[in-house]
Amino acid sequence: MKSDATQDSSNSIIIHQEIDFKETPQQLYQTLLSSKEFSACTKKSFNGFSEMSANIDSTVGGTFSLFDGHIIGRILELVPNERIVEAWRVVDWPDGIYSVANFKFNQQGSGTHLIFDHIGFPQGLKEHLSIGWQQHYWDALHYYFQ
Repeated sequence: MKSDATQDSSNSIIIHQEIDFKETPQQLYQTLLSSKEFSACTKKSFNGFSEMSANIDSTVGGTFSLFDGHIIGRILELVPNERIVEAWRVVDWPDGIYSVANFKFNQQGSGTHLIFDHIGFPQGLKEHLSIGWQQHYWDALHYYFQ
């Protein structure tokens, strides 16, 4: 994983992460938009104790609820196998506060170079959210495809 530290501080409200996967953009895109596959992916990210539910309406304007309802949002943009943009929030954030999560899938040989940007979340949460993306998304996806 590569993080962009240019003009970035712990008080910034931007997370930029770049992650390489062996899987194709199509595989990653499908997994992130599938209720069944994303639920199965979380089982591995949480040490195999149990699956955490994911309910994803994989259409533009569709809503999603992840990690047993802890994360909710709406899909803002879909470019098949290339980009997912979501209005994304943790349920205990103040009412009406949504951030934007942008997943960009770039073919890299037989795998994918994923560029991820997360903006607009409440100040002071950058480190916590950065760790969460790493553990519950990127690590979980790597384990899921093993």
